[in-house]
Amino acid sequence: MTENNTTTANDDSSVTIHYKGSLEDGSEFDNSYTRGEPITATLGSGQLIPGFNDAVVGMTTGETKTITLSPEDAYGEVNPEAKTQIAKSNFPDDLELTTGMAIPLRDQLGRVALGRLIDHDDENVTIDLNHPLAGQTLQFDIELLEVNTTNSTDEEIAT
Repeated sequence: MTENNTTTANDDSSVTIHYKGSLEDGSEFDNSYTRGEPITATLGSGQLIPGFNDAVVGMTTGETKTITLSPEDAYGEVNPEAKTQIAKSNFPDDLELTTGMAIPLRDQLGRVALGRLIDHDDENVTIDLNHPLAGQTLQFDIELLEVNTTNSTDEEIAT
């Protein structure tokens, strides 16, 4: 396989991006500049939320843009039925349960997702399974740092 540095991002391109994400009120929820670490993702692979992915397609190396995403193009609308109850006995006795705290959950395939504790009593803990940014309109400042595409030929695949 050979990697080609290109200047325009397309589906299947590996891209390196700096970004700042904020809510409609201007409050910042994520910032790769602050972390000092850009993200790298493959466009069209599902690694990025749909509207963010679509905004990067067609950008050129060094380009910046600001986008606003509706919930449908970001983390979706809040699903009021996306809740689960877990017996309180499944939690360590010394864990102080507080409303809003993140609860890591593992599905049957071993994948981890974070839920948010929304209620608890002596018997059960109720967890909201919606993404914390579900239902929110999001704004992103995006800077495309690098674009790479991977091409392979039949000869390279055979070796």
